[in-house]
Amino acid sequence: MIGIAETPIAARPIAARPMLAFAAPVMAAMLAAFAPDPAVAQTAKSQAPGAFQKPSLPGGSPIPHLSYNTGSADDPNAAYAAFQRGFYLTAFGLATHRAEDKGDAKAMTMLGEIYAGGLGVPQNDIRAAEWYKLAADRGDREAMFALAIFKLQGRAGLRDRDASAKWLAAAAKLGHPLAAYDLALLYFEGQLFPQDFTRAAELLRSAAAAGNPEAQYALGTLYKQGRGVPKDMKEAVRLWALASIAENTDAEVEYAIALFNGDGVAKNEQAAAAMFRKAARRGNAVGQDRLARILAEGRGAPANPVEATKWHLISKARGETDLMLDDFVNKLDADTRAAGEKAAKPWLDAIKRPPS
Repeated sequence: MIGIAETPIAARPIAARPMLAFAAPVMAAMLAAFAPDPAVAQTAKSQAPGAFQKPSLPGGSPIPHLSYNTGSADDPNAAYAAFQRGFYLTAFGLATHRAEDKGDAKAMTMLGEIYAGGLGVPQNDIRAAEWYKLAADRGDREAMFALAIFKLQGRAGLRDRDASAKWLAAAAKLGHPLAAYDLALLYFEGQLFPQDFTRAAELLRSAAAAGNPEAQYALGTLYKQGRGVPKDMKEAVRLWALASIAENTDAEVEYAIALFNGDGVAKNEQAAAAMFRKAARRGNAVGQDRLARILAEGRGAPANPVEATKWHLISKARGETDLMLDDFVNKLDADTRAAGEKAAKPWLDAIKRPPS
């Protein structure tokens, strides 16, 4: 009988992604729900902090969107409204006014993001870092996180992991979920700080409570293993289920394994098969392997040796080793194997294709 084995711990690192690799630009992450229309995005010449002037289009024509006036400049939400709509020059002017006249830390962070992304002004990491630093010194956690990313990536200066960790800790202390997640990874790593799974779990709990799916997945893994927290499979499954809603494929696979085995949750092979299929289609090698097992045996979904062969070959190309499925495929008749190989070919070609 081909069962659904737990994911080997050695093959499933806590960090689903490389340290800090997922961190999006600060304001872009905050305002992702308001994607601007490139056709109306504004542009302007770069201005240094302290050199505010009323923005205008090339040739001196006034900007036709969200007119700049004293009333809108005094509204703390006006710059955000302009940014959300893609009117970056208007946002730049309004934020500059609030930063210089009101000492508004949020406006300073926005200016940092505008310079960091080259949104309406020429991209300028030095200017971005200056504005982020001003905002961070005034207690803005988004600016602290942005500085942490800058220090890690070596933008506006040399790479400095110590300084990056300092800013991560400051932002995490103020409840920044991405900073808490990244700081937890540093405690896992045990290089800048002594390895401390208990502290890592505390930070992950903060990020998970804020809805961060990577943190939910990682904290669930700690509960599964009993590292830094008491071993608790029910809590692990609860966290994986939450992360699965956000389509974290690593969490989907762990949740599906728990569903199939009835470990920490009521056994449901059909739901597990659907979850494995979802993860498999999105390129998760473990999900592809587990789906192949289900289709080979017909538990949770009708047996389908062609599809089982297809997903086994795809997962194998991605580095998964499964001797039981190797044996299953080798015992199939030549026509069935050939059909499975044909079905897998587009996926295998895509895996072999070098990234563009």
